[in-house]
Amino acid sequence: MKKINFLALSIMSFLAPSVYAAGADVGGTLGFAVPNLAKVISFMVRFLFFFAGLAALLYLLLGAMSWVTSSGDKENVKKAQDKIQAAVVGLVILVVVLVLIATMEQLVLKGAFCVGLTDCSVQESIPKLLN
Repeated sequence: MKKINFLALSIMSFLAPSVYAAGADVGGTLGFAVPNLAKVISFMVRFLFFFAGLAALLYLLLGAMSWVTSSGDKENVKKAQDKIQAAVVGLVILVVVLVLIATMEQLVLKGAFCVGLTDCSVQESIPKLLN
């Protein structure tokens, strides 16, 4: 056990100077831009809408496959039709919510608050609202 710890410590102490010599900037920049609150919220909203749309489409395909494989059984066909109907209703609700959010961003709030679904200045919109 002590040999393994000594070996690991030796390897780490051997590699550490080479990492710093390779140009690792210890106290400087990160190498990427840190996102602000507006960009994080915009990403989360877009991700949630993408995930919801993908889930609805997959549920639609699941209903279609259930219908195809039902082999004419009336109960299974009814279950498959219900799945398809639920997926279509979900997609319609998703589109309605997207339209409502876009309308709120553009017409009602006039750019004072923006989650990034429309063509508005995302970088400055949320800090303006918080000030």
